[in-house]
Amino acid sequence: MVVNSYCEASASVSEAWVDNGFSPCFYFTLVPTVLLTVSFFFGTFHCVFYQRYGTDMEPKFVPRSGLYGLQLAISALLLLQYLGGVVWRAAVGEELPGYVVLYGCLSALGWACAVALLRLERRRVLVRDQTRGHSFLLLLFWAVAFSAENLAFVSYSSPHWWWGLEDQQKQVEFGLWLVRYIGTGTLFFLGLKAPGLPRKPYMLLINEDERDVEHSQPLLGGAEESQSTWQGFSQKVRLLMPYMWPRNNILLQLLVLLCLGLLAIERVINVFVPIYYKNIVTELTDGSSWRRLASTVGIYVLLKFMQGGGAGASGFVSNLRSFLWIRVQQYTNRVVQVRLFDHLHSLSLRWHLGRRTGDVLRSIDRGTSSINSLLSYIVFSILPTIADIVISIIYFITYFNAWFGLIVFVCMFLYLTLTIIITEWRTKYRRDMNTQDNNAKSKAVDSLLNFETVKYYNAEHYEVSRFEDAILQYQASEWKTQASLALLNQSQNLIIGSGLLAGSLLCAYFVTEGKFQVGDFVLFGTYIIQLYTPLNWFGTYYRMIQNSFIDMESMFKLFKEEEEVKDNVNAGNLLFQLGKVEFENVYFSYTDGKEILKDVSFTVQPGQTVALVGQSGSGKSTIIRLLFRFYDVQGGCIRIDGQDISKVKQTSLRAHIGVVPQDTVLFNNNIRDNIRYGRISASDQEVEEAAIAADIHDKIIGFPEGYDTPVGERGLKLSGGEKQRVAIARTILKAPQIVLLDEATSALDTQTERNIQASLAKVCANRTTIVVAHRLSTIIGADQILVVREGVIAERGRHDELLDKGGLYSDMWMRQQQAQDSDSSSDTESKDRKSEKLQPPSSSAGHGNH
Repeated sequence: MVVNSYCEASASVSEAWVDNGFSPCFYFTLVPTVLLTVSFFFGTFHCVFYQRYGTDMEPKFVPRSGLYGLQLAISALLLLQYLGGVVWRAAVGEELPGYVVLYGCLSALGWACAVALLRLERRRVLVRDQTRGHSFLLLLFWAVAFSAENLAFVSYSSPHWWWGLEDQQKQVEFGLWLVRYIGTGTLFFLGLKAPGLPRKPYMLLINEDERDVEHSQPLLGGAEESQSTWQGFSQKVRLLMPYMWPRNNILLQLLVLLCLGLLAIERVINVFVPIYYKNIVTELTDGSSWRRLASTVGIYVLLKFMQGGGAGASGFVSNLRSFLWIRVQQYTNRVVQVRLFDHLHSLSLRWHLGRRTGDVLRSIDRGTSSINSLLSYIVFSILPTIADIVISIIYFITYFNAWFGLIVFVCMFLYLTLTIIITEWRTKYRRDMNTQDNNAKSKAVDSLLNFETVKYYNAEHYEVSRFEDAILQYQASEWKTQASLALLNQSQNLIIGSGLLAGSLLCAYFVTEGKFQVGDFVLFGTYIIQLYTPLNWFGTYYRMIQNSFIDMESMFKLFKEEEEVKDNVNAGNLLFQLGKVEFENVYFSYTDGKEILKDVSFTVQPGQTVALVGQSGSGKSTIIRLLFRFYDVQGGCIRIDGQDISKVKQTSLRAHIGVVPQDTVLFNNNIRDNIRYGRISASDQEVEEAAIAADIHDKIIGFPEGYDTPVGERGLKLSGGEKQRVAIARTILKAPQIVLLDEATSALDTQTERNIQASLAKVCANRTTIVVAHRLSTIIGADQILVVREGVIAERGRHDELLDKGGLYSDMWMRQQQAQDSDSSSDTESKDRKSEKLQPPSSSAGHGNH
């Protein structure tokens, strides 16, 4: 095929308007010229400017984005379709006008330049640029390209264009235009979002990164607030994969496959319901026999019974699928909660000391429920709706004509695009609402947990005011969320209504022209309404999926929390022999730059008792926590019977250690179960024997409910001494070889302390014991006393030896003795005053009366 002339016969490039439309020769000459001017000539200056004044972006600032890959793919597709159109026209056409060659070559060159600009902006950046996103030149190119394709609608009535679809050439040209229209429109809207570029100006990112290095915190807060919930989608899906498929359970796997099969059956039913409805109308108007009509009606009713109401929301197949899915949903819910609960228990003491219980509980509740919602919406709502849309487009093009398929496609495309854009925009309101909700619940939980403190300071009104302020902040965010939702719903209704109007008018026109039957109009109306019903819920499904991702973000953060104390890969069990404990040159700090323990070394021989004394904050309790391996040392080594405790499994280490803490917190259960917590498998008799050894059995029997007496939340129904005795009984029941007493009696009065000392002596008999003591009188008999000062062992020895030295221990002992003498004298004076008031009148006074 050769080029005969630049324009077709009887056409001229100088004529812009011919037969109610643009002249193809004029249009397809102007468009590539403008595009090439924008992309090539202006793009050349753009590239030179970027090369001279720009800098290469650091890879860590360039976001990974699948949408950027989509931009490149669409641009390459458009480039190929321009060249492909020329090749096809040359192969099948009778003549090849010159403007077709010019249009294909110049357009391909222009789009090649656009691709080069797109790649350049991802690699280099103008450092002083205050904007974020694509350059004005690239956005202008996409806007001009999309506008040019929209100009084709102006030539709708022209016979020189493809709208008539009367032959193969027109149909192919229409298909190529459809590819260009969708491609340029998608690139323009994606270009506004700029998915492949940083979300902030590059200079701000650099400064923020420098501030991170200096202060280990972001320069600007709330960066997470602006990110899309779909960011990290693949990572979230990988984390969800273990919960999507029930492994090691053949029955549940079969249920999943059966539910998917029922889902496919629903799609088939949705196609045949409007067809049989159309057949009923056709047979009624054609005067068909009663037998045939009755059979058609019967099949239609059966299909409707299987489908249910319009969208299949309550049909037999849908209900059966929902019933079968219950077990799968329960499995997912159970596995998520159990794994998360196990993960929380594996986290370090440092994390638990800094957590907010209300936030954690809300995150768990919303996160676990959102996983079920996410799976249900994706598998049984989003995918079926998309499948219905694709099937309907194919059906309308095949049974009706391409116009109906185009109407459905454009309507669906606009609907989904608008839904995604507005929903992404309103994500920040939903996330802020969750934050305010967590804040309100945390305030409520903190206030109720500290009920006594609130009462002590008459702060009820203050707590209620704080809670009300939190609720008001939550409601302000909730209003923004609901208002933006109303805007989205109205926009969706406008698009759906417009598409239904256009399709119905076109179908009605064809009926009046005799091209369609009345049943065809009924078929179109029934099918399109049946399609729009789930589509109307598509926005809700998308929002629910997005909300599920938002709700899962906090839960994902919990899953991402790293275990600070981990077992080594080759860790073995602790081989306990005699119970010798060694601290060798131990260094430790909770935060960088502030050492709590400095070169601490001591040895506890089997069966010995070592006491740790010193001022508050000197590091005594830290030594206990390190031995129990709540934390790992940062220098030195801790050994038990010559084995480094960091090289053994934590469970085996803690199985040999019993702890009586300073602040005993009991579970909100009865006394028996709280004591049994020391050894879950213990019998009731063993529990009572432990209580007898802890000298609390008689006290428990005196309660109306005995061992079934509930202790209340955190054991608040028991006195301090009773809680300590329960903790001692719990430790006796565990029967550990090593006992740690962390100021177990410091919060008790002197008399109660003396009573509990006898119980503690039973626990520590013939066991390696480390005691953190506040009252020095309780550790006089210790085999070794270590005086800790500012993380260093300042003195060590027995009680008498340390007194003879006259050092720190001696000073502490003298101060406590003086305080004790002062308290004793105060008690004596108080008793004397009371006795004077109770004495009868003196005898001398009586003689005076005589």
